[in-house]
Amino acid sequence: MKKRLPPLNWIRSFEAAARHLSFTHAALELNLTQAAVSQQIKGLESQLGAVLFKRLPRGLELTNAGSAYLPAVHESVERLSIATEEIFGQGRTDLLNVKVNLVFFLKWLAPKISNFRALYPNINLEITSNIWTDDKESSADNDFEIRYGKGKWQALKSDRLTWDELFPVCSPDFLKKNTSLVTPDDLPNHTLLHVIGYEEGWGHWLNQTNHEHIKLSQGFQFDTLITALEMAAQGEGLALGRTSLVDGMIKSGRLVVPFEQKVATDEAFYLVYARSQARHPHADIFRSWLLEEVAQQ
Repeated sequence: MKKRLPPLNWIRSFEAAARHLSFTHAALELNLTQAAVSQQIKGLESQLGAVLFKRLPRGLELTNAGSAYLPAVHESVERLSIATEEIFGQGRTDLLNVKVNLVFFLKWLAPKISNFRALYPNINLEITSNIWTDDKESSADNDFEIRYGKGKWQALKSDRLTWDELFPVCSPDFLKKNTSLVTPDDLPNHTLLHVIGYEEGWGHWLNQTNHEHIKLSQGFQFDTLITALEMAAQGEGLALGRTSLVDGMIKSGRLVVPFEQKVATDEAFYLVYARSQARHPHADIFRSWLLEEVAQQ
């Protein structure tokens, strides 16, 4: 005699908990309490007559029975979700809209998006980029926005995402060719790459490192930091790097750090969202995931 199929809610709780190996994260995804997810898993285990999870002090682990059951459950939930979306979906209205500072997206967020997709395959993102944002501009058209500044925007809440240090960077070839570049006092003899709109630019770095006597070279002016960093990587001069944005370029060897002087920044990247507008059903999931990624840096 065939076993009666368990309730769909129990199946969904098992699939989410198995994917995250966490009742808490599964509850957040399913918009349930942690206790409700735990109770549904117990109900499922009771009906199946098998324990699906090992409850450990710091998380969960699938039992042999749970591991064997998961592939079929995951495929079934995924197929049901796809069919529901194709036939009854509301299209773009379900998208979670995130407007992101361009350089932050390319250098920090983009490499991590695959992690979010693996954890939450049913949450679709619409990502648009910004370069500069008026301090008075509302975030009402987006569920979230990632901005650069000091974290104070009227009628908006914000979560700080970066705690950077500011320091000069250039390409390895540039440093090799310019043997006279030994200390910050040598900067006037070299091309500096400036970014319009950043309060903490070359003048700020020189002042904070006690080199305010140095006269800035004209160099090049850019409206985006990503352009200045790319020009630096191509050997066209020295740019000011921010830790969160240039770590990858330094590790890959595209940029090097010619001096040891570094300055902590007051400006940072922030996750910004409206205080009062109705929240997207997946907003809390994205915010929690992003802040967890930040904590791991």
